[in-house]
Amino acid sequence: MPAKHPPNGRTVLLVEDDAVIADALVTGLTEEGMCVTLARDGVDGGELLDHGTWELVVLDRMLPGVDGLTLLARFREKNPLTPVLILTARDAVGDRVLGLRTGADDYLCKPFAFDELVARLRALLRRTTHEQAGRVGYLDVTVDLIARKAWRGGHELVLGGRAFDLLAYFLRHPDQLHSRRRLYEVVWEEPFDPHTRTLDVHLVELRRQLEAHGPRVIHTVRGYGYRLSEHPGEVDRP
Repeated sequence: MPAKHPPNGRTVLLVEDDAVIADALVTGLTEEGMCVTLARDGVDGGELLDHGTWELVVLDRMLPGVDGLTLLARFREKNPLTPVLILTARDAVGDRVLGLRTGADDYLCKPFAFDELVARLRALLRRTTHEQAGRVGYLDVTVDLIARKAWRGGHELVLGGRAFDLLAYFLRHPDQLHSRRRLYEVVWEEPFDPHTRTLDVHLVELRRQLEAHGPRVIHTVRGYGYRLSEHPGEVDRP
């Protein structure tokens, strides 16, 4: 059902069967200036996905009628660029990885803080226009997602495949904290092994390339992970 919303907000489809969560999100996102349409099950959600035009989709993982991943896979066949955030009560690594592999751009586990949801949605919306042109950037760093090239301050960076993917993910989500687990699961699309040093090796390569042409922009936040930002984290380690 359509929610009351301002006429010039960003069009968001919310597919969520939990009445309490759904009503709270419709109210909160509308107050944030978004134009929210709500579907309360997978059948209605599928109809709206097939016949509507959306700038952003927020999709519950487990839905009556048709499950969220089935809807996502079908939606991705015709809409490869529209950002989709999955809400899930299933916190298992395999479930999160499956959502990303199916085509989700981001995920958030229930219960979640509304402010974090809004921050993630705004980051997805900010990147959409640039990605439609095949490019995304932050400060003086830019990547061409189609040609898989990256630059800082006009200097082309020489990055391996995973380091490029890491940079692209950071650029899609600037000024956000990312845990080691999230970075690994999104970029490598496999369960995170806390004992592996693979992520560290690629972060070292990425930082070395970036810092050859300017100050540090990928900061370490002790006890959490990493953040792409103009400003240092709480504690920045070499």
